[in-house]
Amino acid sequence: SSSGGRAAGESRRPSPDPTDDGHRFSEVLYRASSLLGGFGTYPDSLIAWCRPPAGTEGRWTLNWNGYAFDFAANDGTKGIAIDLTTCPAKPRIFQGPNGFSRKGVGKMAASQYYSFTRLETSGSVTLDGKIFEVTGQSWMDKEFGSNQLGEDQVGWDWFSLQLADGCDLMLYVLRNGDGGVDYASGTIVGAEGGETFIGHDDFTIEVLDRWTSPDGETTYPARWSLSVPSRNMQLEIVPEKADQENRSTLIPSMRYWEGAVQVLDKTGTPGGKGYVETVSYTHLRANETAAD
Repeated sequence: SSSGGRAAGESRRPSPDPTDDGHRFSEVLYRASSLLGGFGTYPDSLIAWCRPPAGTEGRWTLNWNGYAFDFAANDGTKGIAIDLTTCPAKPRIFQGPNGFSRKGVGKMAASQYYSFTRLETSGSVTLDGKIFEVTGQSWMDKEFGSNQLGEDQVGWDWFSLQLADGCDLMLYVLRNGDGGVDYASGTIVGAEGGETFIGHDDFTIEVLDRWTSPDGETTYPARWSLSVPSRNMQLEIVPEKADQENRSTLIPSMRYWEGAVQVLDKTGTPGGKGYVETVSYTHLRANETAAD
């Protein structure tokens, strides 16, 4: 699953600057075992745990606190740690009817998918030994299923946006090998909750700029124009920093861009914040778009 949004810093120390040149990515990959990681058993509050990367003490944990989730992780080598607790600011919503989220035209091309689009979040973020107390709002997704991408699907673009008017927007675009759209869908969540499902014909996404990773291996979209005509919604989505690419060392072929974005309205005024994940891009031409 992916978590959109971010915690906005307050108080004891200045919050980390998202425009800073550094981007830190930590990963672990284990099978469940008594030594490496596993899952809790209901009614235990622990949902899942695992050991941190080699050389770091402790463990990564995900807990249910009775309302939502608490999570903690640390990586001593990368100099980062998080310890956060969450509480729903909006009810849980389904992505797709009863949580059935289609990913293609085939009957089985789907997942089960739900979200907490706004979670009041507080706790601490540690960076190079400095502890920052933070508060803000997070976005939590849970998506699961038994199928992979279809034969013609090579990657996706996923957007989670918390808008200034209180509404939230999730969109995904699944791409084929030519870079075109194979399937697309989304959900609009009202300011008080409640879902409205939208299809490919209900929105357009156009790529306005691109960014190439430092080693030249991959070129990603780096700015988007989003239109939802039925809601008179015209937005621009801008990365908070250019390099938010996750480059795996455990699986060298795995790399993707996933990070925080700003949302501007049609006048260029800040209109929200969000999170974007783009997967499977390699040397795309500058005139290609993520959606037509």
